[in-house]
Amino acid sequence: MPSTPPPVVRYVAFAIFALAVIIAAASWLVRTRRVSPFGMLGKLLRQTTDPVMRPIERQVVRRGGNPVQAGWWLVIGVAILGVLAVSLAQWVMGAIADVRIESQTGARGLLHLALNVVFDVLIAAIFVRVIASWLGAFRYAKWMRPFYWLTDWLIEPIRRVLPSTGMIDFSPLVALLVLWVLRRIVG
Repeated sequence: MPSTPPPVVRYVAFAIFALAVIIAAASWLVRTRRVSPFGMLGKLLRQTTDPVMRPIERQVVRRGGNPVQAGWWLVIGVAILGVLAVSLAQWVMGAIADVRIESQTGARGLLHLALNVVFDVLIAAIFVRVIASWLGAFRYAKWMRPFYWLTDWLIEPIRRVLPSTGMIDFSPLVALLVLWVLRRIVG
């Protein structure tokens, strides 16, 4: 039973996204000299956008990017975080509803709930592992170790059996398929 997060979560996420778009656009207007950086409006825009944009620009430059793209990174990062926040709120609301429903059915319901939580955690760990590898965070990053610890028991045997396909590793996809099948069998 899907449940929706409170509307305030969506409104706050959208408001923060809109603010990020405004900040990025204002910074772009000054940096591309569409608004004079030395005029009163330009100084005001720089004073309001620089505290947000400078740290992002430093990170973009540190990673070899062009500082002009910092506005895009801000907007895309805020959009991704907003989607994650709304998804997390939706998951929490669904989990609360599941606990309420499953607790009414007794021990069997609680066992079913525990198995669903285990499957959800494993699936989320696989997704984090894959997305982090796209961003350059691998097994030896301190914050990635728990995700590898949770998923290695499933992915590594699949990787040994699955033929190599070059740069693309299909073992997490096969692991997700295995978890999906197990969830259907057990549930």
